[in-house]
Amino acid sequence: MAQQILNLVFFSLLFLTTMVLTRSLSEKCRVTVVPTTPLVTFLERVQETALDTFGEKNFDAKLYVDLSLKLNLSKTEKAFDGLTRRGENGTVSVKDLKQFIATYFDDAGDDLLYYDPVDFVPEPEGFLPKVKNPEVRAWALEVHALWKNLSRKVSNGVREQPELHTLLPLPEAVVVPGSRFIEVYYWDSYWVIRGLLASKMYETAKAIVTNLIFLVDTYGYVLNGSRAYYTNRSQPPLLSAMVYEIFNRTCDVELIRKALPALLKEHAFWNSEIHEVTIQDAQGCNHNLSRYYAMWNKPRPESSTKDKESASKFLSNSEKQQFYHDIASAAESGWDFSTRWMRNTSEFTTLSTTSILPVDLNVYILKMELDIAFLANVLGNKATMESFLEAAEARKNAINSVFWNGEMGQWFDYRLANGTICKESETWQACNQNQNVYASNFIPLWIDLFHSDAALVKNVMGSFQSSGLIHVAGIATSLINSGQQWDFPNGWAPLQHMIVEGLLRSGLKEARSLAEDIAVRWIKTNYVGYKKTGAMHEKYDVQKCGEFGGGGEYIPQTGFGWSNGVILAFLEEFGWPEDRSIGC
Repeated sequence: MAQQILNLVFFSLLFLTTMVLTRSLSEKCRVTVVPTTPLVTFLERVQETALDTFGEKNFDAKLYVDLSLKLNLSKTEKAFDGLTRRGENGTVSVKDLKQFIATYFDDAGDDLLYYDPVDFVPEPEGFLPKVKNPEVRAWALEVHALWKNLSRKVSNGVREQPELHTLLPLPEAVVVPGSRFIEVYYWDSYWVIRGLLASKMYETAKAIVTNLIFLVDTYGYVLNGSRAYYTNRSQPPLLSAMVYEIFNRTCDVELIRKALPALLKEHAFWNSEIHEVTIQDAQGCNHNLSRYYAMWNKPRPESSTKDKESASKFLSNSEKQQFYHDIASAAESGWDFSTRWMRNTSEFTTLSTTSILPVDLNVYILKMELDIAFLANVLGNKATMESFLEAAEARKNAINSVFWNGEMGQWFDYRLANGTICKESETWQACNQNQNVYASNFIPLWIDLFHSDAALVKNVMGSFQSSGLIHVAGIATSLINSGQQWDFPNGWAPLQHMIVEGLLRSGLKEARSLAEDIAVRWIKTNYVGYKKTGAMHEKYDVQKCGEFGGGGEYIPQTGFGWSNGVILAFLEEFGWPEDRSIGC
């Protein structure tokens, strides 16, 4: 416990300013809240005014918090306050607001400059040697060329006058996901890197890692994204996996030397008191696991107007703060949003993310522990290697004790009992496993400690095949069609990749066959969608080959970093025979 408190104090000192939210629970329930900048607070006012003025049609709240100032904040705010307002609601006219925005702001994205990656060539030597079909090869080269379209460099203006921008001044070139996502995102970067490695763009991949290390050094953890309004949360922790994959291709020991201190700091963050929960099993053994726990209790700035609308159902301020805390924590999960986080799958406001121990988060942390052990061993640091192998074994046991359901052949998220999230521990109960089927229930297969067990893989594979998740165009995220984007019928590139790679690495012939079948379905839907629309998409409808996905709080996006990366990784692994059809 003393060490946990020391960890919490250490990370609190990294924040420039902190304030404390007191909920009507015990002292342990206090949430450290990381405030955003004065600029973000002002841009939220602009966002709200824009919604009132322009209306909901084609309104994207994020656009307004991505604007950068032409003049200082004081002058801009004074001009904003001086705008003529009409009616009871104080609405600004369309003409006046448009003129104000044009006069005082640069467009969103203007502080990121297009950048030609130094290691990009139109057709890299040794590119996708297993792709024999000329049609598929031509498409793969077009996907490869998208890395140029998505490459950016932060402008000098961001470094010289950071107070005018919500974009953070990263030191190296970046690869953005695409469309409205015009900044670096944490977990997206893992699959971007997997694609860059297939494209032989090793320097660009290393630059991404350097930027994420910079965020750890600055804030104590990798942010959700490289914006001032993302400093209150992280995202699925895959930095160690990025370093591991790059090292496997390049044998760059210096990269490990640079990364290891940041990885140790990140591991401490995810095991600090706010994230860590102890579950006692039936035999009286304690198991430590982690949860998502954003440091925030207000509307998310990038979706402030939507969050306020959702929270209007709550009467008390404390209920609203708890909802904002849970919605930001769901955003930290990367699954924003899904019935996975709801007590009532038909009611969005029942989000209770902080009361859930997620299977996949703990798998990512287990992967981090195994990666750190491996990387420490490369540097000859035996003590760190042994310590993290021990931690990995403990987490593996925790995952099996708390999440595993042998009868169902899946790992299920565990819901903490109501009102006990602030206790030091609680006793495991079978009824607290969330037995709804989600793709995340099968993510442990991605890790060697699980896919190396042939009997386990056969059991899980049978469960997976009968789960209802496998469709004509890939793996569905869930079986529940809620209208949220991380639910049915959407399929997402990261989930396809982790499950396919886990099956593949098991070494079982039937598992490899299933993995290839899913990869082929996913490649086909991406290809047909690209030919129809001229773009790669953020998500796809697994019921309909070639159709992109929908739902959620913004319109479907194109680009798209992790979709590109997974396609290139799949084609590198499985290839495409000359005589195999690529159509639906």
